[in-house]
Amino acid sequence: MSSATASNTRFSKGPDVNGFYGDFGGRFVAETLMPLILELEEAWEWSRTDEAFRRELEGYQRDYIGRATPLYYAERLTEHLGGAKIYFKREDLNHTGAHKINNCIGQILLARKMGKKRIIAETGAGMHGVATATVAARFGMECVIYMGATDIERQQPNVFRMKLLGAEVIPVESGTGTLKDAMNEALRDWVTNVDSTFYLIGTVAGPHPYPAMVRDFQSVIGRETREQILEKEGRLPDTLMACIGGGSNAMGLFHPMLDDESVHMIGVEAAGHGIETGEHAASLNGGEPGVLHGNRTFLLQSHDGQITDAHSVSAGLDYPGIGPEHAWLHTQKRVEYVSITDYEAIQAFKLCCELEGIIPALESAHSLAHLKKIAPDLPEDHLIVLNMSGRGDKDMASVANWLEQHGDTDKLPNTTVEAAEPGRIDDMQPPHDVAKKTGETE
Repeated sequence: MSSATASNTRFSKGPDVNGFYGDFGGRFVAETLMPLILELEEAWEWSRTDEAFRRELEGYQRDYIGRATPLYYAERLTEHLGGAKIYFKREDLNHTGAHKINNCIGQILLARKMGKKRIIAETGAGMHGVATATVAARFGMECVIYMGATDIERQQPNVFRMKLLGAEVIPVESGTGTLKDAMNEALRDWVTNVDSTFYLIGTVAGPHPYPAMVRDFQSVIGRETREQILEKEGRLPDTLMACIGGGSNAMGLFHPMLDDESVHMIGVEAAGHGIETGEHAASLNGGEPGVLHGNRTFLLQSHDGQITDAHSVSAGLDYPGIGPEHAWLHTQKRVEYVSITDYEAIQAFKLCCELEGIIPALESAHSLAHLKKIAPDLPEDHLIVLNMSGRGDKDMASVANWLEQHGDTDKLPNTTVEAAEPGRIDDMQPPHDVAKKTGETE
């Protein structure tokens, strides 16, 4: 059982002064951007200790986002699976329907303090774009969202929401027309408009200070969870679990308890069609270290170092990299990282809908799928907290298309991807004809 005491190991202390977590992180950016990066770092460091900024942020978290989000006992799922007692951290109940706005409200307050008038962002599935457009509308700021043409075609409801909120949505035709390409275009815009523009990155990736800054704004998830589980159960959870694309929702849950050695943590990547097919988005389970979008981390890449396409039925996990702090925690073996296939995620999606009356985001369904595997073998007093990172309204078309192609997923064979050791690739036997890909990092 977990207690409320922390160990002497300080996994939460990073990054160092250069933005590195061990061998990962840093700031690999154009010379033009360095003055702005340093200005942003100074503003972020100031915000961490400024009492007035903290009060303003907490006010918007409470009155605009709707925090604190509930810690919900998933009673029927617990009874169905047997074994561990399951709680959901309900980030799906936030304003805009996901964890993304936790970060957006913090960054836009910083942008205002820095005197910026124009906000840009990248988006894939559209949840970060919607959250960015939402906070830009709240503060009357110009907002430009870069979105891959492929994703625009598949995520029309979120495109309409962004436009309704006053944002300009720019289609990106280059590459595969998904998240990686949208982020490339946003970086080009930023280089051209450094004086007026604030780039609101949506995940714990990018050049320092973005990974640490986004983590800090998302850590409200873990701080609340810690207080809530102590109130409900009188002790810390035994296991924390969250899906991982770029990794912001997971880092937000994990970081406040990283130094509590009794708390086991599991990050769930997207195995797509299967690791051995190359059609997946599992950077830790099937990637190698490299540099992308301003930081060194684990990436999906070819033998000659070219970034390869990611695949997942889940829009929010479809990214060829992962946040550098996750890469470091993986090599330090502080967090266990596993992978879940598309059809396993769909099975878990359906189960959650049917048992709890909660339609989860497909991203969150990946963690639910791993939960299905481990909960039955754990004792009844084992406490699991799963981060329900978002709601599944945006995924209705994707799920419907998938079920039309495959029928009842309960009839599909059960394919398992075990936890990966650093550098290990697991064997799988998944189907090869799943739905088209989109992208947006979780």
